[in-house]
Amino acid sequence: MSHTLIIYSTTDGQTKKIGQALHDQLSDAGESAMLLSLDQAHSVDWSTIAQVYIGASIRYGHFNKALKAFITKFQAQLESRPNGFFCVNLTARKAAKNTPTTNAYMVKFIKNSAWQPQLQAVFAGALRYSTYRWNDRIIIQFIMKLTGGSTDTSKDIEYTDWDKVAQFGRDIIEQTPS
Repeated sequence: MSHTLIIYSTTDGQTKKIGQALHDQLSDAGESAMLLSLDQAHSVDWSTIAQVYIGASIRYGHFNKALKAFITKFQAQLESRPNGFFCVNLTARKAAKNTPTTNAYMVKFIKNSAWQPQLQAVFAGALRYSTYRWNDRIIIQFIMKLTGGSTDTSKDIEYTDWDKVAQFGRDIIEQTPS
């Protein structure tokens, strides 16, 4: 059986939550889907994978360093089947910065990556002050102040546009090999 593999690299859980929503959407549409963390994906049996999508979050302006190593190691497997990449970051909460061509993190990723994903998406993440360690809360609050975001540490905000996530899921289904 061939599966759609969704891989996620997350810091605070929002990228995993988006990956889970995509997994569930594919499953509801009758597709066989697997959701794995970046660490778990190293041991996947690629002969069972029909297509692959990777989602990664940004923290302090950077992706998890393991993402680049994974892409380098498995570039041939990624490129030999339908594929895609989605980036999750708080910058994408702004309408002018939430597309693959307007989001600085996605633009930089595409420019610097040997792998050029066929499908691309950018999703806004979540601001979870209640879960951050003290020093992260202060740094993120400072970044939010500089960028016009919420600095109220008493509430968490989920900026993810779930309709946009669902559209990416439909795009994946359209790309599914017969």
